[in-house]
Amino acid sequence: MEIFPYGNIVAGILVLIVGFGFHWIGQGISLINWDFATRIGLQESGAPHQYKIYEHGIAMADTALGWLYFFAGLGLILDEPWGYKLAWIPGSILIYHAISFWGWTRNQILDGVRLSTTLPAFRYIWISANLTTGLLAIAIAWNH
Repeated sequence: MEIFPYGNIVAGILVLIVGFGFHWIGQGISLINWDFATRIGLQESGAPHQYKIYEHGIAMADTALGWLYFFAGLGLILDEPWGYKLAWIPGSILIYHAISFWGWTRNQILDGVRLSTTLPAFRYIWISANLTTGLLAIAIAWNH
């Protein structure tokens, strides 16, 4: 049962962009060269030191798992059975990312720390991108 025509392709493209592109490639750049990642806006400048420790840990986790997003996205686009099985991984993790980012930035705001990621526009777009991609990937996998 399809959710909508070509839903697997839409979900696959979103997983490739949001999951593989932003999470795996973006965080990989951060691990390789944090200063460069900060200069190009992948990481925050002016964040308290303890935030960098947390962000570095998240970058390590994203790069450890994010390569699977490539195969999940590709499998969905190609309409391969293994792609639907793999889609559960980015689907679940991207929903987690949306929820944890909401809490993380909320705590920053409550602590009086103002960074570009706490600006409402960025915050809502990033949460929506992760949540939408995650929910769609799971819905497509569930209905396959």
